[in-house]
Amino acid sequence: MVELLEPTMPIAEDQMTIPSELPEMLKQFTRDAIITQPPDLLEWSYTYFNALKTGTKLPTEECQKRLSMSKWAVLSLEILKELHKKLGARLTITSSELIQLWNDLGLPPDLYSSIMLVGSLSEQIEWLKFLALACSGLGVVSQPMTIARTLKIACEVLSDEESEPPSIPFSTFQFLYRFLAAVDGEVSEPQVHQMLTYLEQVVGLDGLIKVSDFTENPNVRLE
Repeated sequence: MVELLEPTMPIAEDQMTIPSELPEMLKQFTRDAIITQPPDLLEWSYTYFNALKTGTKLPTEECQKRLSMSKWAVLSLEILKELHKKLGARLTITSSELIQLWNDLGLPPDLYSSIMLVGSLSEQIEWLKFLALACSGLGVVSQPMTIARTLKIACEVLSDEESEPPSIPFSTFQFLYRFLAAVDGEVSEPQVHQMLTYLEQVVGLDGLIKVSDFTENPNVRLE
C-alpha cells in the first residue's frame, strides 16, 4: 500500500532567514578571487568555501605563489592593446566572437572563463568591462593589484599612442572606476562619488584624465 505524503507548504519570503554575514562573505570571496587570480576559478572556489567551513587556511596565499607559473602570465600590455585595437570601436561583443579572437591570439580558454566569471559577464559583453578585468591580471606576480593600478594599466591600453603621458576621456575613467569598485565590493558608493566629483575638477579643458591625476595626487584614494 502506497502511503500518500502531505504536500509541503511553500516557504513564505518573510520566513526565509539569510545569515547576516553572507553578503560580506561574498564580497570577501570576490576580492580574494580578483587578487589571487586562480587559473581554475571553479576548483579554487570549492577549496575556498571548504576552508571556510572547516576553519582551515584559505587557498589565497598558495594560489599567489603559483601565480608566476599560471596562465595569467601570458597576458601582456601588448596583447591587451592588440585586443583593444580590434575591438575598441565596439561597445559590446558577443562571447562567441570574443572567445574566437582570444583563441586566435593563443590565449588560454580557462583564463577567459575566469574573467567572465569574476565579472559576471554573459553572452553580450561590454568590452570595457572585460578589458578592465583583464588589466587587473597584469603585474599581480610582483605586487598586489589595486583599483588604481588597474586603472593605470587601462589608461595605458586605451590611450592614443601619440598621447604622452597616457590619458583617456574622463567619462571612460568614470565607467571603469565605477565597475571595478562594484566588482571589488570594498569601496562604498559615497566614496566613489566623492572621488569622481573631485577628479572632475582636476581634468583639463580637453576632458582627458592623466594617469598622474589619480596616482600622484595625495587627495585621491581610489581603494
